[in-house]
Amino acid sequence: MLRQERGVALILGSSRGLGKMTARVLAEAGWDLGIHCKKNEEAAFALQKQVTKAGRRAAIFRGDLSRHEETVRVVTEAVNHFGGVDVLIHAVGPFIRERKRFTDLQGAEIESMVDGNLKSALFASHTALPVMRERGMGRVIFFGFGRVNEAPAWPDRSAYAAAKSGLVSLTKTLAVEEAPYGITVNMVCPGDIIGDNKEKWIKDVQGERDAETPRGRPGVGEDVARVVRFLCEPASDFVTGNVINVTGGLDVIHPVSKAKN
Repeated sequence: MLRQERGVALILGSSRGLGKMTARVLAEAGWDLGIHCKKNEEAAFALQKQVTKAGRRAAIFRGDLSRHEETVRVVTEAVNHFGGVDVLIHAVGPFIRERKRFTDLQGAEIESMVDGNLKSALFASHTALPVMRERGMGRVIFFGFGRVNEAPAWPDRSAYAAAKSGLVSLTKTLAVEEAPYGITVNMVCPGDIIGDNKEKWIKDVQGERDAETPRGRPGVGEDVARVVRFLCEPASDFVTGNVINVTGGLDVIHPVSKAKN
């Protein structure tokens, strides 16, 4: 029999952006939350206040997830605080908006892309999965980008795209390995949701036009969070190993470099 009650969701990178909006949507759906921030404790406290006002438990865990030991510590602290974690959502990972060819990237920038987008996901899930196995249920959700499942060439986004493409393989591998334990692993891939739109509801952009998106309106955080909420449901246990695009039909990949010479 499937467990029907909600549990604890640890959202890495939840003090702002898509992670924050996901936290708000899950709190409304009845989940208790582990809120993670790197530095912005003020934003984390504000979110905690919103979650507790909605009648759910919330605790803040601070750490730099580009560091292996910090990632393990954050997940372990959340497990100890709540007595376990049912959902792990990896919403962290740096992205360099400025277009740069691979040879123009600094070594530190390459390390940042790989450490933040791939290695932190590896170590976070490696820490959380044994706990989920003991509980007989779990949800792991990573964030990617549109078409990442194809491992496409993405000029000017080389290190970021490589890290996220590696995360696709991890998603599909863990989905197979963890399925017997009642654990699902999926990836959600937002489109070009930028700026304040990451923390907006769908109703906030009704009537706005976006000429680039085939759907015709801007994408917002709620678009992504609604998919995450579905994947977290106890009855969504037959949905695993998937890479789900939430892009409004937009293809974010440009076939040629647009970086400045």
